[in-house]
Amino acid sequence: MVQYTVVVEGMRCGMCEAHVNDAIRRAFPVRKLKSSHTKNETVFLADGPIDEARLRQVLGETGYTVGAITSAPWEKRGLFSRKRD
Repeated sequence: MVQYTVVVEGMRCGMCEAHVNDAIRRAFPVRKLKSSHTKNETVFLADGPIDEARLRQVLGETGYTVGAITSAPWEKRGLFSRKRD
C-alpha cells in the first residue's frame, strides 16, 4: 500500500473536506481517506500508485488548488503486527 499526502489549498470548512473526499473517492479506489481544512491537506491510502496528474485534474475541477503530492510506502502497524524477515 501507498500513503499519499496532498496539499490542497482552498478548503475552508468541513463541507469543503467532504467535497475533496468525494471527488477522490469517485476517481480512485482509495482507503482511509481524511482531509483537514486546518492543515490544508488530504491523506489517503491506495493499493498501488495512482496517476498524480489525474489527481490534480480531479481536484482542480472541484475548484481547489493542489500543491505538493508526496507518497510513501505504508505498512500496517499495531499491537499484533510485527516485522517479518
